[in-house]
Amino acid sequence: MTSADDISAVRDAVPGDVPRLLEIYRYYVLNTAVTFDYEVPSEQDFARQLEEISSRYPYLVIEAGGRTAGYACAHPFVGRQAYDWSAETTIYMDPDMRGRGLGAKLYAALEERLREMGILNLYACIGFPGKEDEYLTTASADFHAHLGFRKVGEFRSCGYKFGRWYHMIWMEKVIGEHRQNQPPVSHGARASRQGAEKGHQ
Repeated sequence: MTSADDISAVRDAVPGDVPRLLEIYRYYVLNTAVTFDYEVPSEQDFARQLEEISSRYPYLVIEAGGRTAGYACAHPFVGRQAYDWSAETTIYMDPDMRGRGLGAKLYAALEERLREMGILNLYACIGFPGKEDEYLTTASADFHAHLGFRKVGEFRSCGYKFGRWYHMIWMEKVIGEHRQNQPPVSHGARASRQGAEKGHQ
């Protein structure tokens, strides 16, 4: 029998989601080295970031049991035009909702939308411990590896938080065909609407 908590759906983020998304992100800023941010952004800054990102890339949330369980988005890998076919991905889940397959479902929806846009390469920038501690484990890297990402770079002892030094790794996943005459990427609201019409229920 399916419980309410097992029913999940992915949708586009909207401005009204900001307080809940910021609540999720706040946990990681204050309690982990998953993000190297020291301070929680204001609602205004978070809302501005959501607006800027969603004008060009998918910004998705997943709901489970009637509650927002996490969010994922993409943003430019590097700002120069030749990198248009690459995107950096970000995901944060409510810590109480992890381990239920929701993150994988959310990432699958994000990947599908990016593929529809014409994105070919996905990149994840991940904090990585020299030795696991209470602030950072290899869970994020393991999660991405499970989804088909592979490690392509490492910067050692480049992040300092909670009085400790952490590494940063880049992971990559190729999701499209690289052609001699590559079609342009379809950024913006049009691509977002096309993906939303298909739905990810």
